[in-house]
Order: sequence, then C-alpha cells, then structure tokens
Amino acid sequence: MKKLIFSVFSMAIVCLLSFLVFGSAPQKSSSDKEITKVENFTLKDYNGKSHSLTDYKNSKVIVLMFISTKCPVSNSYNEKMKDLYDNYHSKDIEFIGINSNKAEDIDNIKEHAEDHNFKFTILKDWNNVIANRLDAQVTPEIYVLDSDFEILYHGRIDDARGAGQAKNNDLKNALNEILSGKKVAVQKTRAMGCTIKRVDS
Repeated sequence: MKKLIFSVFSMAIVCLLSFLVFGSAPQKSSSDKEITKVENFTLKDYNGKSHSLTDYKNSKVIVLMFISTKCPVSNSYNEKMKDLYDNYHSKDIEFIGINSNKAEDIDNIKEHAEDHNFKFTILKDWNNVIANRLDAQVTPEIYVLDSDFEILYHGRIDDARGAGQAKNNDLKNALNEILSGKKVAVQKTRAMGCTIKRVDS
C-alpha cells in the first residue's frame, strides 16, 4: 500500500514538473485588438534564402506552424506535420514552419529538419519578431491564412497533444472546410505545448 501511494505521489510530481517546464501558455493577446490578418514579413530559411509571405500569395491556403527542435510536444507532432504536408500540399496549400526560440540556431533547425525529413520550408524568426507580432505563445501553434493573409484558423493541430489518437482534428477539419468552400466552423482553439523561449526584452 505504501509503495502504491509513493508511486502515485511520484507520478503526480513528474506531471507537475512537466507542466511547469513544458506546459501550455494561455492564448492571450498582447493587445486589446484581436489579430485577424498577418502583415507581410520576410525571414530566412536555414540555408540563408529569404522568404516573404507575399511569395506564397498565389496559394489557396498558407499554414504557418510555430515549431521547435527541442520541445517534446512539438516533436511529438513531427510525423503528423509530415503527413499534413504530404496530404495537402498538392491541394494548393503551403506549409511554412517558423522557429522563434532564442536557443535554437540555424544548425539545430537544419539538422532537425533533415533528421525528420521535413519537406516544408522552415524559417528562423530571430528575436521572435514574428512570434511577437502574431502573439504566438507555444510550439506547436498554427495560423491558417487565406491568399489575402486573413486568419481563418488559429490554435492547435489536434487535441491529442502528440502522437496519440485525436478526438478533434481541428487543423484537418479547417483545411477540409476551406477546400470545400465552407466557412471554418471552429476558428480558434487553445494551442498546447512548450512556451516559446523569447529573447530578453
């Protein structure tokens, strides 16, 4: 009985520590105004090539994904992100990864992308400028844009928090609705993951 109590107590401590280190941040805007549109920006990928949001204006949909090389929650979605790209890229949907974590440099991002065979573009957001502009808080966190850069969906990929089976495939649902010419039914969900590690202000 004592062993059982100790085991339960230990598990609770581990869960608490995991939440404190990798826990999700609330989806609160840094301003009173809701962000509904993304202004054009330019960032470089891990090969030094510049990419502007306007480069993708001819795409039907643009999916911005704030991701991390070190966050266990973000990494647990690696296969799902690959599958999303494989299943939707041919349908005129562009996927762009954005890394805003201060401690993850170009070499980390390139190695991580190659190790996981990511085919989508990944940009480095030095000084978390774009993360601040969009008020992105965690990895992974998703913004789905139309060709005018209006935000059609913002939040999580799904409710599984990783490789598990999801009950609500929020991002897939949004993409399917857009492709069908429908309005996105659920336009905002709470993204769960590791907080973006910002530069000191």
